Amino acid sequence: MSVQEKIAAPLLDKGFMSGYLEALSLVERLHRLLLDVIKDEFERVGVLEINAVQALLLFNIGENEVTAGELKSRGYYQGSNVSYNLKKLVEMGYMHHQRCEIDRRSVRVRLTEKGRGIRNVVGELFARHADGLEDKGVLGPEGISEITTSLKRMERYWTDQIRYIY
Repeated sequence: MSVQEKIAAPLLDKGFMSGYLEALSLVERLHRLLLDVIKDEFERVGVLEINAVQALLLFNIGENEVTAGELKSRGYYQGSNVSYNLKKLVEMGYMHHQRCEIDRRSVRVRLTEKGRGIRNVVGELFARHADGLEDKGVLGPEGISEITTSLKRMERYWTDQIRYIY
């Protein structure tokens, strides 16, 4: 390594670190912004009894029948929030729940017709946004593929850090 390369290395590291921190901040802001976008859509259509996290939960469950543990293990939701939100969604009639035949402690949930209606509102919102991003030239198929690939690599790296750090 040349003297110039040795001097430039710490500057590159600081640049990378700065970029990494900016990316982390952006991911966090985008998640909060997504929840705000969903909240605004539900205010627009007059659905005020559920919050954005609950609507996103319904969207992600889709046609599946799942347990709270499965949702947590997929990494979509924080543990304490899943149980609370599932309970509220069952109470409000957006989900059916049923004790698991094999493990009576486990409860399986699936969407009701009312829950599928909410899932459809979120799905239509996302479809409009996808069309808008592409139509306005904000992001095309290659760009979204590149972002997704990079985020998946970051997810794998973080997962490996959790699994193998000790």
